Amino acid sequence: MKALITGASSGIGRDMARVLSQKGYDLSLVARDEDKLNKLKEELKKNNVTIDTIIMDLSKEENCNKLYEIVKNIDILINNAGFGDCGNFTKTSLEKEINMINTNITAYHILTKLYLIDMKKQNKGKILNVASIAGFMPGPLMSTYYATKAYIVRLSEGIREELKKEHSNVQISILCPGPVATNFNKVANVKFHMREANSKEIAKYAIKKLEQGKFYIIPGIDIKMAKLGAKIMPTPIISKITYMIQKRKI
Repeated sequence: MKALITGASSGIGRDMARVLSQKGYDLSLVARDEDKLNKLKEELKKNNVTIDTIIMDLSKEENCNKLYEIVKNIDILINNAGFGDCGNFTKTSLEKEINMINTNITAYHILTKLYLIDMKKQNKGKILNVASIAGFMPGPLMSTYYATKAYIVRLSEGIREELKKEHSNVQISILCPGPVATNFNKVANVKFHMREANSKEIAKYAIKKLEQGKFYIIPGIDIKMAKLGAKIMPTPIISKITYMIQKRKI
């Protein structure tokens, strides 16, 4: 068994690598931080699995295609690389936002498409796209980030229906957590004033539900309620609530 994990050097990606290695999966781990990846590789060797590390910036389209050529015959693809930013849309960095779109959307799109084609031919395999509860609602003061996660949610929902209609054994799932205690906050320039979930617990929950064939993987009753609220409440009200929450982060 073999899994490919992007954004594997820290946070949820790193912890999912730990869970899968304990289950006997060989791993291809992708991130930009060579030191952190090598440290993780040394840690996971004790589980007697093969660990390949790939130092790569997936915000560059050519690297996504290169990664697909390097890593073949996987059982699980976990698209996890991504980051956010916080601030008024007219004041945040355009360069950072374009990089975010390339990482959070384009890389997911390319890798999902390329590996899904192979999985469909073999009629097996699993894809886990790490989205966010943010993907179900508007996000003033984090508009670009919320929009990228909405893209991943809708893309994955559409693909799931296609697979169902084709009676395919290939599975696609989305992980939609709320705030998680990871390096995300530092990169996004935010500080959450609410409970942050434990990354290790999120990773264990995600892999468990992935193995059970769940599509929506939403950790925590509070986050499940947030998704329900986003579904039934008018968008203007959700926007006002989200704005107040984001305002406290800055």
